[in-house]
Amino acid sequence: MENPVKLLVPVMLAGLALAPAAHARVCVVGLDSTDQMSFSQKEIKVAADCSQVKLTLRHTGKLAATAMGHNWVLTKTADYQPVAMAGMRMTLAESYLPKKDPRVLAHTAVIGGGQSTSVTFSTAALRKGGDYTFFCSFPGHFAMMKGRFVFG
Repeated sequence: MENPVKLLVPVMLAGLALAPAAHARVCVVGLDSTDQMSFSQKEIKVAADCSQVKLTLRHTGKLAATAMGHNWVLTKTADYQPVAMAGMRMTLAESYLPKKDPRVLAHTAVIGGGQSTSVTFSTAALRKGGDYTFFCSFPGHFAMMKGRFVFG
């Protein structure tokens, strides 16, 4: 008969290998946007123990993405206006965002009325209590379609 401790060690090691995944917490957030250039929330709060955020943006209006498209972009508040201004020089296909801009912490694609889109992002780059802004980067929307993102 084999030693029971010898059999238990591989099981314990496998459990330890899975332990970080067991502590991962995905926090789910929903947000609506409208044909009147508004988000349904001015503030999004995410708990500090969330290791990832899954945000779903719904466009509850009827207008097409080319006329009244919306997306969701997250930056540090200090970067919000410079990123939005740079995005105005981009195209719909580029979601009105500069390509691979490190100031963009997360974003969705631009959607039109009746559509929805999601993004899942890690909170590893976010600082608890940091100053973050979310906004729509469709040209001309960022001044009205913005809010505060609170982590922690």
